[in-house]
Amino acid sequence: MASRKPPPPRPSRARRASAPEAAKPSPAQRPSRAPVLADFKENPDSALQPSAQTATKSEANGAPDALRAYRAKRNFARTPEPDGSASVAPGAGDLRYVIQKHWASHLHYDLRLEWGGTMHSWAVPKGPSLDPADKRLAVQVEDHPIAYNDFEGQIPPGQYGSGRVIVWDRGTWTPAGDPAQAFAKGHLKIDLHGVKLRGRWALVRLKDAQARQPPWLLVKDRDAEARRASEYDVTAALPDSVGPSGNAVPSATQAVNAPRSAGAGAAKASAKAAAPKSTGRQRSAPQPPAAALPDTLSPQLAQLADAPPPDPADWQWEMKFDGYRLLARVDAAGAVRLLTRNGLDWTARMPALAQAVAGLNLPGSWLDGEVVMPNDDGVPDFAALQRAFDERRAGDLVLYLFDAPWLCGVDQTALPLTDRRAALEAALPKLPGAGTVRLSAVLPGDPASLLASACRMGLEGLIGKRLGAPYRAGRSADWIKLKCQQSDEFVIAGFTGGQGARSELGALVLAAHDAQGRLRWAGNVGSGFSGATLADLQRRLTAPQQADNPLAPGDKVPGRVQWVAPQLVAQVRHAGLTPQGHVRQAVFLGLREDKAARDVEFPGVSKSNRPTALQPPAQAATKQGAKMPAPPTIDGQRLTHPERVIDPASGTTKLALARYYATVAPLIQPHLTDRPVALLRAPDGLGGELFFQKHLQGRPIASVTQLPAKLDPGHAPLLAIDSAAALLAVVQFNTVELHTWNAAADKIERPDRFVLDLDPGEGVAWAQVQEGAQLARTLLTELGLVPFLKTSGGKGLHVVVPIKRLQGWDAVKDFSRALAEHLARLMPDRFTAVSGPKNRVGRIYPDYLRNGRGATTVAAWSARARPGMGVSVPIGWDELARVGGGAHWTLGNIEQRLRTGNAPWDGWGESARAIGAAVKTLAKASR
Repeated sequence: MASRKPPPPRPSRARRASAPEAAKPSPAQRPSRAPVLADFKENPDSALQPSAQTATKSEANGAPDALRAYRAKRNFARTPEPDGSASVAPGAGDLRYVIQKHWASHLHYDLRLEWGGTMHSWAVPKGPSLDPADKRLAVQVEDHPIAYNDFEGQIPPGQYGSGRVIVWDRGTWTPAGDPAQAFAKGHLKIDLHGVKLRGRWALVRLKDAQARQPPWLLVKDRDAEARRASEYDVTAALPDSVGPSGNAVPSATQAVNAPRSAGAGAAKASAKAAAPKSTGRQRSAPQPPAAALPDTLSPQLAQLADAPPPDPADWQWEMKFDGYRLLARVDAAGAVRLLTRNGLDWTARMPALAQAVAGLNLPGSWLDGEVVMPNDDGVPDFAALQRAFDERRAGDLVLYLFDAPWLCGVDQTALPLTDRRAALEAALPKLPGAGTVRLSAVLPGDPASLLASACRMGLEGLIGKRLGAPYRAGRSADWIKLKCQQSDEFVIAGFTGGQGARSELGALVLAAHDAQGRLRWAGNVGSGFSGATLADLQRRLTAPQQADNPLAPGDKVPGRVQWVAPQLVAQVRHAGLTPQGHVRQAVFLGLREDKAARDVEFPGVSKSNRPTALQPPAQAATKQGAKMPAPPTIDGQRLTHPERVIDPASGTTKLALARYYATVAPLIQPHLTDRPVALLRAPDGLGGELFFQKHLQGRPIASVTQLPAKLDPGHAPLLAIDSAAALLAVVQFNTVELHTWNAAADKIERPDRFVLDLDPGEGVAWAQVQEGAQLARTLLTELGLVPFLKTSGGKGLHVVVPIKRLQGWDAVKDFSRALAEHLARLMPDRFTAVSGPKNRVGRIYPDYLRNGRGATTVAAWSARARPGMGVSVPIGWDELARVGGGAHWTLGNIEQRLRTGNAPWDGWGESARAIGAAVKTLAKASR
């Protein structure tokens, strides 16, 4: 078996005994690793016997220099990994473990067990298996600091272990027996209490393995958590991170594989959910034991997404309710408190709801849901909800439950959604369909169809929840929301005067906090007010009137504005934000009494990007004479002003953009190398001036290639980005987008591709763009060409066609124009070959102008300088139906797509065709 295993990644050498008194084995006592694996191949069972090797005192108890080998391998001025100098408090009697997924020279998994003040570590090339028949090689490497448990990120090229790292699993572990003796004997049995891995496992050091990288085996015990490999592969089924943005690690007293002590019905449901479907065999699913119910709980929140994920089968879909988020705390005595997501106690405002929750008889629970007011059609209506509170009609409210972070004294936060949902359904009494408390329905079908149906019904949208994810406080990519209409909260900063009956209030001046915590103008809203609403607003806005403008300096609001103290929060429906961050087509829906003004941010801005004080980071750093921190270094590139916000809509900073390009460098490089590049620079972010730079101007940029001057006579040298260092160098110079020519530098007068940029005009639905791409593909294929596809990162799609380098620029441009004209002639209701917004209304313009000499197209994997920071991504034609827009991928959700990489464009080099025959065929067809 060992001979079939792939060579392990280059793990660091295992830490040998570091205490001064440790005896070093002689060379004769250190057989090489190869004979050990050879012995294992001949007799696998004999290799499972514990070796006579003994652990030293430092191995068992963590000597002060236990991290010497770890530090010696790393340059902490370049790598973001923790240096181990920070003191990390030990767990409260619990030993922690983590498994990190590491895309180094080879993908592998790193198992780390806390013991003696460090994390004892093994590199597991194939990852863990739940099948006891799989004996997975685990090569012991150097100890890591405990702080490494939370490390996720990119280890830079040239650094030890360079590559992407995520926290694949985490939790606590319990030794079976004396761990010191087990480490010494090389036969360690452990019980794992993790998010993904549970039950008993064995770590067995191979016989006589005293090499500097001792090989062990990681083997699953035969218990209730074991699964045959033919049934289930845990690494394939649960590939994603449970990283540091998630919940705290469960303690031993809350361990997820301890016997369940809650109601039998919930245990039965969880057991049913966990049983392998292929055998029908029921297992007693490990569950957390009872524990003290916490006084407070921060809810899990959803991130806004532009489109469904590429793996919708791994998700659960529910209606997005247009109401107030509500958490119900039921103490051990059955007393109920109803709390908003910010912790406001609204029990007294909704006594009927509190009574209904108490009637569920679920003491020791935190129940998560949304309170709504159905309209006459049964659809949740936020304006009606607001009126219900104003008119004291709370008895008509409905609470939809969708999760149970705690249930009957059991902490379920570390369990996957499937288990939490099954337990909640089993624990709830049979709820009437028209009752005060209802269970949120899980919707069958694909998310695109569900979203279309929700929009037709006048609903707000969908919520998607990853099936295998735990319940984690705050926003994470495990919960997403897909909206029919965009609706957000804004602070009321003032109001303008009106006319007639609205002479005192014409429009509300809206504001939100940017990534630096400054209150910025977000536009005005002047529609959606009823007479009663106007009267109520005028009353509420009288007291907080003030003379001073509460907005950040530099924000100028046109017209005469009566400023107010920024205390009230408005819910506003709108059609998105302008590049300046102002709402379009805004409609007032009501006031949000559950949301504090200080928490209102521009859509997409995360609090993690904000400083603790409401001042720019530079000011915060220099206050009271404090020294400015040294600029960060990304892969050797010093980055100035890393805190500068490029895109207020998403909160993307210069540092975040640099980290993205460092991560994606191996993918974008084939699209840039040896090709003239134009840079789109944004020194003042998306709200400032944007300009292209095609030639070297002024002093050279380090690592950026200057192409020979003869390639573009009469101009400064053209630029090429031929390395990751050059890529980060131009990011330091505030480059956001990278555009490339359609020819390589070595034969610049002979294009090797052409592009049809399918640019939708006003009123063109995304389905029409998808159809247009397929029609263009059909035409090109009939002409004997091989088209490839990528998202633009903006509104449309790019059809990119490789060609042989036989024709000049004019011939290729003329051919692409003939293609566009042919499409417009055949299908004038779908295409137009005439540029200009008026000519494109309701139609697609196949932009052929990108095929002239010196014209450029945004490169694959380039970020776009547009709100939301879309990314241009190569896709397969078979994926097109599942892509939800030209900006389907953004800097915020691109990580999973990196695994696919450039695979959709495999075969590009062999697909180039001469266009001569196609030119003649098209000319005949167009006559």
